[in-house]
This record gives sequence, structure tokens and C-alpha cells, in this order.
Amino acid sequence: MIKSINDLKLFKQKALQWASAFDAACYLDSNGFKDRYSKFDTLIAVGAKAELTACSGNAFEQLDAFRKQYPGWMTGFLGYDLKNEIENLTSANTDHLGFPDLYFFVPQYLVTINGNEVKILADDTEDIFQQIEKQVITSPTEIVGINLQTRFTKSAYLETAEKIKAHITRGDIYVTNFCQEFFADNVSIEPINAFLQLSQISPNPFASFFKWKDNYVLCASPERFLAKRGTQLISQPIKGTAKRGATPEEDEALKKELRTQTKELQENVMIVDLVRNDLTRSAKQGTVKTEELYAIHSFNQVHQMVSTIVCELQDDVSPVRAIKNTFPMGSMTGAPKISAMQLMEQYERSRRGVYSGAIGYFSPDDDFDFNVVIRSLLYSATEKYLSFHAGSAITYYADPEKEYEECLLKAKAIMQVLGQTV
Repeated sequence: MIKSINDLKLFKQKALQWASAFDAACYLDSNGFKDRYSKFDTLIAVGAKAELTACSGNAFEQLDAFRKQYPGWMTGFLGYDLKNEIENLTSANTDHLGFPDLYFFVPQYLVTINGNEVKILADDTEDIFQQIEKQVITSPTEIVGINLQTRFTKSAYLETAEKIKAHITRGDIYVTNFCQEFFADNVSIEPINAFLQLSQISPNPFASFFKWKDNYVLCASPERFLAKRGTQLISQPIKGTAKRGATPEEDEALKKELRTQTKELQENVMIVDLVRNDLTRSAKQGTVKTEELYAIHSFNQVHQMVSTIVCELQDDVSPVRAIKNTFPMGSMTGAPKISAMQLMEQYERSRRGVYSGAIGYFSPDDDFDFNVVIRSLLYSATEKYLSFHAGSAITYYADPEKEYEECLLKAKAIMQVLGQTV
């Protein structure tokens, strides 16, 4: 069933509210951003006909089998700690949220939106449409009283960043993504309200609201991890960040500065090289190419440097295998990849979990699209615990003070939602 909608914003809000009543819900929204690889503006997958929950060990193998069993629509998330089954790595840092390393479900109902056209896949499409339309939207309430804490004081962050730089000087690594957690205990928030506020403050092309039981990922990601379109794989790592200017002239000057900063260019090209290398595991020989290098994309909070790498997929590599071959994404690890992940496990103070992982979908034509879970608030309603991480790239040229400020810049939108000042 396809319907034309007059008030698209209201319909999406009602559909999100309807979806959140289910134990399994995935809402993906491009927020009006268009690119040549997009298939739809919004996808909403609701209710689990079948589901897969797995921990690191043989999770990708289980996902491959699950995908072959259910070749239609499927949505889910991949946690960062799946790294431990791909490489000889461990995760010993504390996890306060309790998400599984991998969760996917085959939806009972699927809603896609393109322009002002809504398409519903269900046994009774008209009934589902009416259920959505009958939703009564309540006024959002301000989030107050959050006692936000961090695993690092500023001085501890700066000291740790210097230790990481010493590893770079010694040649142990070239670049890494060093992340810190902000958290709050004994809190109750309304996840839909928080997500809608986050999307309003920081609309981004790979936004997602994911519900797994009483656990939520409220994501305002600007970054695509990996997509498959036909026989082509596409990865678009982000490395390089600048704040937005107060005036158009200042904004343009900051974009030009980002294009010419040695540190930002260096970290971007090193991750491009890493992604190119990762893609060779899945690519037909000679097909890996950098389609675009150092493109500047502007979002409400920041300017970002985005590169695009593509390849042709080998005939004998399954979609799940292609994802495993590039996971975790290079933009969140560093280079060399294994050494960077080992060091961050040593220096970070909390488990990343779904953060630094990916949320996305598989479609019936065996295409897929996954984001990078960054700029994201994770919340356990059962544990009354909320958490978000912010990270930045440490290179030889990195100034720890500026990297700390970059973390706060990336966390700014979430902090605003939580009633905090940066």
C-alpha cells in the first residue's frame, strides 16, 4: 500500500511513537539529506517475526545463517566488541548497559517513506496505517536533573592523550580514535522525546532510533559505515572536524581551514588507506578506488571531512562476510587497526558496546546500508543508566587540548538534550 502524506513531520512522529510500543523497533531517518546511494528517506521496522541475539565468538557466522534463512527485510545492530571474534582481542572494560554484541530481527511490519509517499508492508496495511494515524502526540517535556559524569577528568584525558602520542612517536601506531564516556545513574528519560530533540538540534543523514526490549540507541550519526548497492560496496569514513561559524564568512573560513590542516588531512588519508585495505578482502581484483577524497560536508553542529571508497564485490563473498571483512570501521579504530584497538582497550575506561558499532538493514535484493554509531545516546530503562561516548583522532600532530575540545563539540547536541552546558 502506498499513501501520500500532507504533514510528513507529524506522520513520522506518530509512526515513531507507534513503533516504540513494540519490543523491537528500528527507525532510520536521512533527515532530508540526499546522496546517490540512498534508497529511501525513512525506514521503520517494527515487531520481530524472528530474531537473532548473539555475543562475540561466532556471531557473524550466526548472522550469515540467519540471513540465508530470512532473505527479506532485516534490521539490527553490530556492537564494537565483535572485534574480539575477528581478531585476537579482548574487552575487559566495564559495561553498564548490557546490550548484546549483535541483534537482528525480521520485522512484522515495515514502513518506508520517500518524499511524501508512505509505503507499508504488512498483512493488513490499512489497519497499520490507521494505527499510526490515530496516535496522539504528547507535548515534549524538558529533561532536567541529570547529574552527568565522565570517566575522565580533563587533566586525566590530556595526560592519557600524551601517553597515546608517545606510542605514535615510537611507531606503535600512526593514528587512533580515543574515546571517553559520559554517563548518568538513576535517571528516567522519555526516549522518543530525547530522540526528537536530538534530531531537531542535530539532524544528520544516518539518524536512528533503535529499541531492543527496554534498551535504546538514540543516534544522530552523520557517517555511513558500509553499503552494498548491487555488486558495489561503498564506505564513507569521516575523519576531520571543524566547528560551525557564527557568520557565513566565518563558516566559510573554517571550512577552508579544515581543507588545509595537516593533522586533519593526515588522519583522513590514513583511514582511507585502511578502508581501502579492508575492502580488498571482499573486492574483485583492481576495483578498489577512492571515488572522492577530502569532501567537506556541513551539518548543524560541525563541518566534517568525508571520503568515499568503492569496490566491486567478489561473487563468492556474502553480504555478511563483506561486513565482517571491514568491521569495526577504520574511522573508529585507527591504524594499524589491531594495534590501535589493543591500545584503546588499555587506555579507555569503559566498554564501547553499541557505540562505535553499526545500525542498519538488509533488503530483499540483498543490498544493505549501515551507519557508524556515533553522536549517540544509549539508555537502559531497566538499569536507569544513560551513556554517550565522544572520541577524536590522536595523531603525531594532535594537540590534546584541541582534541578534548573536539570531544565536547561532538557531544554538544546530546548535552543540550540533557539540559547540560558544554
